Amino acid sequence: MCGIAGHLGAPRGPRLRASMHAALLHRGPDAAHAVCLATDGTRLAPDAEAAVGLVHTRLSIIDPRPVADQPMANDDGQVWIVYNGEVYGWQAAARELEARGARFRTASDTEFILRGYEAWGIAALLPRLRGMFAFAIVDFRTGRLHVVRDRLGLKPIVYAHDANGLAFGSTVRSVLPWLARERRGFSPDAIDAYLAHRYIPAPRTIFTHIARLPNGHRLEYDLAQRTLALHRWWSPQGEPGADCAARLDEAIELRLVADRPLGLFLSAGVDSGVIACRLAATGHRELRSFSAAFPGSDFDESEEARAAAQALGLPNERIVVPTSIRDDFARIVAALDEPFADPSSFPTWYLARATEAHVKVVLGGDGGDELFAGYKRVAKHLRTGWRGRFTVPLPVLPDVRAKGWRKAMGEASMDYEAAYALRFSGLTPNQRRFLQPARTTFPVHYWRAPDFSATDRHDRLLRWDFANYLPEYVLRKADLATMAHGLELRAPLLDHRFVEAVLGLPPAVRFTTPPKLFLGELAPELHRLGVFARKKRGFNPPLSGWLRADLHERFAMVPASLHASTGGLVDAGRTQALLAAYAHAPSLAEQVLSLVILEESLRQLAALAADGT
Repeated sequence: MCGIAGHLGAPRGPRLRASMHAALLHRGPDAAHAVCLATDGTRLAPDAEAAVGLVHTRLSIIDPRPVADQPMANDDGQVWIVYNGEVYGWQAAARELEARGARFRTASDTEFILRGYEAWGIAALLPRLRGMFAFAIVDFRTGRLHVVRDRLGLKPIVYAHDANGLAFGSTVRSVLPWLARERRGFSPDAIDAYLAHRYIPAPRTIFTHIARLPNGHRLEYDLAQRTLALHRWWSPQGEPGADCAARLDEAIELRLVADRPLGLFLSAGVDSGVIACRLAATGHRELRSFSAAFPGSDFDESEEARAAAQALGLPNERIVVPTSIRDDFARIVAALDEPFADPSSFPTWYLARATEAHVKVVLGGDGGDELFAGYKRVAKHLRTGWRGRFTVPLPVLPDVRAKGWRKAMGEASMDYEAAYALRFSGLTPNQRRFLQPARTTFPVHYWRAPDFSATDRHDRLLRWDFANYLPEYVLRKADLATMAHGLELRAPLLDHRFVEAVLGLPPAVRFTTPPKLFLGELAPELHRLGVFARKKRGFNPPLSGWLRADLHERFAMVPASLHASTGGLVDAGRTQALLAAYAHAPSLAEQVLSLVILEESLRQLAALAADGT
């Protein structure tokens, strides 16, 4: 797991690469390198003006020797790679390459990808990669750059492109220094998208001229012509009749390979619970588990998690999430890279910080809700499926109030599938109009169209989650909050071979009441532990307490600051009215948090954008 960045095109100097490097240091605490290359692949001095620059910061998990550091080149120095992620189970294919004459210098998956690209080319390589990854390969033999994001979107990658060239990076902040000063403006559509969704869905980012590569996609850039093409290389496909139990055990086993200490994030829920059960059943009882605790809160499920760990014979560490976030708020917002308002980001950040003191790799349960319709919003929305594309052209009026008939009016004015986006939204259409009186257009949502078709009524909704909510909300949070502390998070439930097996299940088996009973068939211990009898609580922090104590002092500066940083798009007086309404309407807590985070994030990013790099 690492941080990657690079620039190609018009020659740029060492200051740019230093800025990219500084933005990625937290993602790679073990090693950091950069290379400068001419247009023919000749390696230049580190302080040169270079047409191609590659930057890498390394979290060493597999083959931590310096020989496996990056950027990494092939034998003649004509192909280079920078890579973030983990590919699993590649060793058999590496032996195939060795039989064809390849000579491996390392035991790293980085070199496997590099050698595989040399032998097979990009199109034939990608189906052979099992895992999570974002990488860039520069091939001076063909004059092409390939930038790739993994199937489900576990690893992030963003990019910027203009007539002068292209830049890419793991984070928005690593690409920003490449942009000309006049191209560093915030996107009005991205601001509205953030207000609508709590995050900015791909392909947008907060900056007009920086884009996010969607999951399952790749870029191909022509170094000579400076042209860019986008290709989708994977979309979810079910595999009927596959052995889900075997696929899950294999997915877990593959993710236990590491040259650094490894553990498990464990809650009292089904998803991490099934992984814990399978670990115990297959003899891996030495793994330490880590559980977040919110003492004295209704959100605290650490005792149930500890009881489950004890029953399974797994060591357990209870991590107490601080009751105050005042001193860490700005650092956490910075770690989230751009405006991002998932309240669970904060406890995840604290859990990762404490866990990293013990291990460098953890398994987690991300993906179960998207695979098995575990979210309450799915069942709620299915009850309105009778209306299909029928809409009622009701007016949507600017207002700060979030619930009741105003929200129902907004939903009724949209078709059934479009309205699903509002089941997990930030500010309602009413509130977006209220805060942005100068804006004339308000799209229903900013979600990317699904990558696959579906006939089952559950799957027709979940495919929207697979294209948007899972990669850009759940997995972005998981990556940023853990990598802020140099901790690698692996998600066995999102192994693409297991995903394909689950998608091939009959709907009656896959979608149950309560949800995820199929996972109970794969791990009967879940029933004995009482997991299915518990009410789903999610990973929720004591948000109201934070807003009324730690963050309340920020309320006074938010309206004017947001007005200034958005060029007047977010109205100061109306922002003040919404913040004031929170005193009498606790249901506005998440909307208020979104505004407080937006103000801090935009202020940080504006300062970076003003830098003279």
